[in-house]
Amino acid sequence: MAKENIGFVGVGMMGHGMAKNLLAAGYPVTVIAHANRAPVENLVGKGAREAATLAELAGASSIVHICAPGSPEVEAIVDALAPAMAPGSVVVDCSTSDPNSTIALAGRLAAGDVHMADAPLGGTPVQAEAGELSTMVGADAAVFDRIRPVLSSWAKSVVHLGPNGTGHKMKLLNNFLSLGYAALYAEALALADKVGITTQQFDSVIRGSRMDCGFYQTFMGYALEGNRESHKFTLKNGLKDLRYLESMANGVGLANPVGNSVKNSFALALSAGGDGPEDYVPHLVDFVARRNGIDRG
Repeated sequence: MAKENIGFVGVGMMGHGMAKNLLAAGYPVTVIAHANRAPVENLVGKGAREAATLAELAGASSIVHICAPGSPEVEAIVDALAPAMAPGSVVVDCSTSDPNSTIALAGRLAAGDVHMADAPLGGTPVQAEAGELSTMVGADAAVFDRIRPVLSSWAKSVVHLGPNGTGHKMKLLNNFLSLGYAALYAEALALADKVGITTQQFDSVIRGSRMDCGFYQTFMGYALEGNRESHKFTLKNGLKDLRYLESMANGVGLANPVGNSVKNSFALALSAGGDGPEDYVPHLVDFVARRNGIDRG
């Protein structure tokens, strides 16, 4: 049985590793450059083909992956892809997107006999390079069965949750937890400093305890060890995800005071200058500290 032809839009921090693993699994892969040519050139060197336009990429692909910052970008990409996609093709949105947008896009694509799946990511760029991401998928059962082998080339955990939109709903819940941890850790460390407990002392109690987890360790990779790239997910994207979470809660009439508190912590960080491309989630600890008159050095 012939391999699916894979198109990949967004070969950045996460997408590069995913596309690399698709190539390693034997899939023909077509990529397109955006702001940074380095990952595209690396992938072309590994056997990928480069398309000059999204329409060209769509025409060469039976399954197109998208890794973009959010729903407005995904919508614009799909608008450019759709007219050139063959009937029966599949769009796989690996971004963290607004579920309402995802469901609407799926309906529009279906009118042209093109399928959609939402397959947002769990993990880090390091895990993406290693093929060890997780993904939570929203798709029709037949579409999921078709794309599962493809997803399994870059994810060690592939979970089908239900129809279009359910993957993105679960991803927002997942990010609520991780970003909520970040806000808790940042505030706890600021309070620790105020009452005379050092970051090192704090970590000596929490690490290895029931309060420890993988996210704690990557967060403390910066807070304790000073590794600015311990978790390369921007504060700006964190705030975007928390706004999508708020919209999801509003849509079902749910009061979400904790979610809004976490969102406001991130919003304060961005308003204080944390909106750059290298301002990552663990750096929240510095913004919360400065807001409270603490110099973390």
